[in-house]
Amino acid sequence: MELQWPLILFTTLVAWAAGVFGAQGVLALRGAAKKSQQMLCVLSCVLLAASGIAVFFHLQHWERIFNGFGHLTSGITQELIAIVVFVIVAVAYFALARKSDDGGTVPKWMAVLAVAMGVVLAAVCAHSYMMAARPVWDCVLEVLSIVGAACILGPATCAIVMAVKGDVLDAVGLPALAGSVIGAVTSVAYAAFIQMSGSAFTQVGYYFDPTVPTKEMVDAAATAGGQVPLLWVGAVIVGAAVPLVCCVLARKKGDAAGWKLFGGVAVAAALVGAVCLRVAFYNMGMSVFMFY
Repeated sequence: MELQWPLILFTTLVAWAAGVFGAQGVLALRGAAKKSQQMLCVLSCVLLAASGIAVFFHLQHWERIFNGFGHLTSGITQELIAIVVFVIVAVAYFALARKSDDGGTVPKWMAVLAVAMGVVLAAVCAHSYMMAARPVWDCVLEVLSIVGAACILGPATCAIVMAVKGDVLDAVGLPALAGSVIGAVTSVAYAAFIQMSGSAFTQVGYYFDPTVPTKEMVDAAATAGGQVPLLWVGAVIVGAAVPLVCCVLARKKGDAAGWKLFGGVAVAAALVGAVCLRVAFYNMGMSVFMFY
């Protein structure tokens, strides 16, 4: 399947926005990042807006997108609902933080809601790609890979903002480390699933082009083999291992300079890994109709 760069950017930016909002909710529960809460809220909404702009480039006639909102089971409808609810919660979160005496404290229930909305947004937007006709996509690991990307990107981004704003950084170390571990596990699991899926296709037979009856339409095994650099170098080594190491080093160093440096590298590497995983996702997004 051809690469859909607008959708690759959309899912990556959605994961980033969801991760930032969810991570700031975790920090709020710990009474941390009070100087950064408002900025983080704005940043998550800016990232979500950028994802919305990206997805419109996928449409030749963007005005027709509204025709897809007529059914609740439609993936695009579910995405829209999740995004609208996310924005409403983010605006409420910002207002409560701004009204607080210190400009950064929100009620516990709002912090919990922020964490929940971060997970829900990432999961809903990933779930809309699950299709039985595309076996590589029809797996819960695909959803978890997007949630995992949010877990890496969110805390690391929060740490950078906190370092810039002069917040105490003690509370962000554990969420960043835990998020990078979750992201690494989910990335490795989905990369392995994508890699193994090529052999699964070869067991169901091929659909042959009637004009060239001796040649299969798609060589699934070769296609899967071509994803090795993207999956294991891009998604796993760069996108999972590097952020994990950076978060360990930043937590050990513990100061603003360390989080700015290692946090920045972690975010950049996680973005590269997320994009590589989505490129492999589309490269292996073959429909089963080709093989019957």
